[in-house]
Amino acid sequence: MAEVPVELQYTSDHEWVRRGEDNIVRVGVTAHATEQLGDIVYVSLPTVGAQVVAGDSCAELESTKSVSDVLAPVTGVVTAINEALAEAPEAINAEPYGDGWLVVIKPAGEDYGAGLFDLNDPGQLEEYTGFLESEQKRIADMAKK
Repeated sequence: MAEVPVELQYTSDHEWVRRGEDNIVRVGVTAHATEQLGDIVYVSLPTVGAQVVAGDSCAELESTKSVSDVLAPVTGVVTAINEALAEAPEAINAEPYGDGWLVVIKPAGEDYGAGLFDLNDPGQLEEYTGFLESEQKRIADMAKK
């Protein structure tokens, strides 16, 4: 199974959230997502100042296999984008939890953790681990067909 840093929060759509100072969140895609996408060759990011809505597309990743939407994990305003990805989208594959981050969002409200897996909670860690295992099994079963 792919690396899963416990200090982050995760969506069931394979985005991660790192809470920062001043109530901002940095967002990226998980190692599991990058494994499924393959080599990422192009990234389309929103503009700074764009409004994003939780569950709606906020970015697009093009890989050698497909084009995939990245869904905003929170509602808010984009305050920064990872401009380095325009020249080096492969950073997402190489360092999905580091230099491969996508956007920074200032959430619209204080309570923006709903629907995110918090791996510091043992119950949610177990739930998320089980979720990833079922995803991997589903993908393996599809590959057999």
